[in-house]
Amino acid sequence: MKYPFRALFFGLSLFLAAFVPAQVQEVDDSVHWVALHDLRVEGQGWSDLESPFDRLPLRAKGTVSDVVWRLSQDSAGICARFTTDATKILCRWGLRSSKLAMAHMPATGVSGVDLFVRDGEGAWRWLACPRPDKQEMNVVLIAGMDPGEREYLLYMPLYNGVSHCEVGVPKGCSLKPAAERMKGHRRPILFYGTSITHGACASRPGTCHTALLGRRFDRPVINLGFSGNGKMETTVGQFLCELDPAVFVIDCLPNMNGKMVAERIEPLVKQLRASHPRTPILLVEDRTYGNAFLLPSKRAHQAANRKALTDGLERLRKQRVRGLTLVKGASLLSDGDTVDGSHPSDLGFFHQAEVLAEALGPILKVERSRRR
Repeated sequence: MKYPFRALFFGLSLFLAAFVPAQVQEVDDSVHWVALHDLRVEGQGWSDLESPFDRLPLRAKGTVSDVVWRLSQDSAGICARFTTDATKILCRWGLRSSKLAMAHMPATGVSGVDLFVRDGEGAWRWLACPRPDKQEMNVVLIAGMDPGEREYLLYMPLYNGVSHCEVGVPKGCSLKPAAERMKGHRRPILFYGTSITHGACASRPGTCHTALLGRRFDRPVINLGFSGNGKMETTVGQFLCELDPAVFVIDCLPNMNGKMVAERIEPLVKQLRASHPRTPILLVEDRTYGNAFLLPSKRAHQAANRKALTDGLERLRKQRVRGLTLVKGASLLSDGDTVDGSHPSDLGFFHQAEVLAEALGPILKVERSRRR
């Protein structure tokens, strides 16, 4: 062979190229990427984390149960607000689990991101939700928009963990954190609950009730829903006490029975009240199963749960524990509102948000006036 070294080099280059990840080979110098945490991230109560998109601090590991710790690594409720004048927005994110969907919940909700934009009248409008089909995603969220600088809101996946996330715009376009919220809108709504709080089974991260309420009241939300494991545990409560929310929403009954509720309602409320003497606490009854009208065992289970909650609330009020509000469960969901009789569809989450908004509205109005 006339040029043996050239042939060897060419062959070696082809060999190495086959093992270089596609995202490394396809370098696009026309895009300006910004890490999500360099924008205005909301939905995280702590900064001392094991991984950047965790929902509990590293200190919770070994204190809360192993399953709660694992579930806390899902990025439910975490979002970022930013402004850009770009007409094209991209996103790339890595997922910690290869399980992109569940049997009753699509990949768009489990593992997807969800983009909203604030319109000219100040309302949040949906804009884009890509379809996740692999653990490393790199997509154009939207392109060809009308020119103009706007505020955007990007939600992270509900039932998967995120290892990294970046937002991209064409070079030369601005991309910066959104302005800090007004004084009366800074303290978050804090939810502690079950798989429903966690987001099951929303079709997109922005359609679960916690996100709907965050946009409705235009304030941050911290989602501490732990699928199957929202059980009014004081080991979780001690971390709730470290935060400074506008209101605590405790929605744990779907994971409990009457005996558990009776035993745990007072210790958890007193734990929260000891560190937050004036912060309102919203106690939510469990929703009614879609088929409970023909299943006496389910009716009996929910009746026991609700009685234990109302009895516990009455005991607390007799002890002069103030600032407690009860939300009845019977109206949380209607016929056809669930995917499986238990977990809400998008329509179910909308109805649940409407009911909770009636209770939260007066609380947040008072909180805002106090903070002025």
